[in-house]
Amino acid sequence: MSPLAQSDQLVQIDLSPCIPAPKPAWLKARAPMGETFHSLKKLARDLNLHTVCESAHCPNIGECWNHKTATFMMLGNLCTRRCGFCAVPKGKPEPIDHTEPERVAYAVASLGLKHAVITSVNRDDDNLGAARAFVNVIAEIRKQAPGCRVEVLTPDFQGVAEARRMVVAARPEILNHNIETVPRLYRVAKSGGRYERSLEFLAEAKRESLLLGAPSIRDVSSADGWDNEKPIVTKTGIIVGMGEEMHELLAVFRDLADRKVDILTIGQYLRPSRDHLPMSRFYTPDEFAFLKHEAMQMGFKHVESGPLVRSSYHAHEQAQSTGLA
Repeated sequence: MSPLAQSDQLVQIDLSPCIPAPKPAWLKARAPMGETFHSLKKLARDLNLHTVCESAHCPNIGECWNHKTATFMMLGNLCTRRCGFCAVPKGKPEPIDHTEPERVAYAVASLGLKHAVITSVNRDDDNLGAARAFVNVIAEIRKQAPGCRVEVLTPDFQGVAEARRMVVAARPEILNHNIETVPRLYRVAKSGGRYERSLEFLAEAKRESLLLGAPSIRDVSSADGWDNEKPIVTKTGIIVGMGEEMHELLAVFRDLADRKVDILTIGQYLRPSRDHLPMSRFYTPDEFAFLKHEAMQMGFKHVESGPLVRSSYHAHEQAQSTGLA
């Protein structure tokens, strides 16, 4: 490879001090408050549960929690990877708590949720154990909160096919795995991740849901409550503003559409701290509208695109609008 070609592959990070730019008006969210917000926070504390809303510093925590919508994060609060964009704490995790799925399901039932979103930190120390936790929480929610739609946002399990198959066979209505960024930025933004591995995860989940006889779409008209003819609903998310180019984003969208991904979320990257990847720029609402238009033209069933959009933002509405779940 020529020196010029090599330089095209490098990601330049400016470490010089910079003057923080004020956030645009469209990025301002209301401060979390209200009785429901505090009740949900107390419930999570009482059950020793983590929410990605808090751990990842989500800007929508006030809005979502006041609507009794929260994304529970299993397998502890320490991630085995050090992604450059993510605010979730990193470190050596504690052993997997096998009673956690039951407590998560209890919280879901207590809140009366109709759509539960469950995610986790990466557990590269035990991929099969992490997959079993997702399987168990799906089963517990089915038992404790019948009728509640289950969406899981999983790691890539380091490409361990058995782990992915276990989760698919557990029949969540929606299987989400975030692509996060463009291939060129994976080295600095998604440490430990592989772009092609994430694409394969999404494609294989769709294929295996048919091959393994793991229907995921609720159909009240069918005899057993499940439509065996439809594949699992797959979903992914990407954050913008880390230095990617528009043509790179569109190329990722095409890759995802080729894998028959149903739902795509697009949101603005907000730097959690000075120790995280610098933000390159703010995207405008018009640019988010453009990205949504282009993605919809590629065949996605639903695209949620906006400055404050996060993977589980309006998750219930996303599922409803597709007509798939």
